[in-house]
Amino acid sequence: MSSLKAAPERGKLLLAFFLLYVIWGSTYLAIRYAIATLPPFLMAGLRFTLAGALMYGWLRLRGVASPPWSQWWRLGVIGVFLFLGGNGFVVWAEQYISSGLAALLVATLPLWLILLDWLWADGARPGALALAGLAFGLIGTFILVDPMRVTASDVYLPGAGMVVLASLLWAFGSIYSKKIERPKSIFMLAACQMIGGGVVILLVAALLGEFQQLHLGEVSLLSAVSFFYLVIFGSMVAISAYFWLLQNASASSVSTYAFVNPAVAVLLGWLIAGEALNARILTGAGIILAGVILVLRESARRGAKA
Repeated sequence: MSSLKAAPERGKLLLAFFLLYVIWGSTYLAIRYAIATLPPFLMAGLRFTLAGALMYGWLRLRGVASPPWSQWWRLGVIGVFLFLGGNGFVVWAEQYISSGLAALLVATLPLWLILLDWLWADGARPGALALAGLAFGLIGTFILVDPMRVTASDVYLPGAGMVVLASLLWAFGSIYSKKIERPKSIFMLAACQMIGGGVVILLVAALLGEFQQLHLGEVSLLSAVSFFYLVIFGSMVAISAYFWLLQNASASSVSTYAFVNPAVAVLLGWLIAGEALNARILTGAGIILAGVILVLRESARRGAKA
């Protein structure tokens, strides 16, 4: 790649990683505010369906072709893996396990993502630097969420198992999206998958009776603002960046968001919600940063675009 072409690509990659790290890190707090007065599955289903529909309509107005039905159903299935499995199962599990334990278990996602990319999608075999970086990320996350607090009570095994399954399903859907015939537009890819996943989550919400639990007069302004933040930034912007990165960066480098997001969430909780920030949290965040640097260094050494 020539230097003239490398600079713009590097700029796009840096922007995409920034969006993924910061915006998805902020969604922890936004979801907490949104579900304060909105039923969780109904909120998630409306979030993804609305985001996907808005993106789809905007793309069609700009002349982007709609994918054929042979692609639609595959994109919908991927959306179910990602947004019902990867997102909805964690929401369900956090009714029974602590958010700290959930964060620890979600940190297994990079392992699934890299293994599936290597063994199933002919991706690069993880090298020593990447493995060391993943280890640093796991250790940093472990410190960040306070393991003594997490293990202070009995762990509800079905809930913990559901989070691990959610991480595996998210990784499966992510790698499967690289293998299938897909729309040329990454934005159309994201829109169709959000619509497919969002509709199925709404069906789950209906089965759980969450539509009857919704009372618009009781929805707070903070919940409403958080919901639309999740629609526009957490879904339309960040998910598009995620799928673009899957096509343009190594799986190991993309997977680092699973370590960075909890650190960003903690920092934003301190800045916005007045949550505690202490030496343990700063140490965990620093170790996570070191792990991310190691993973990205290996990607650069292999000649990847990152």
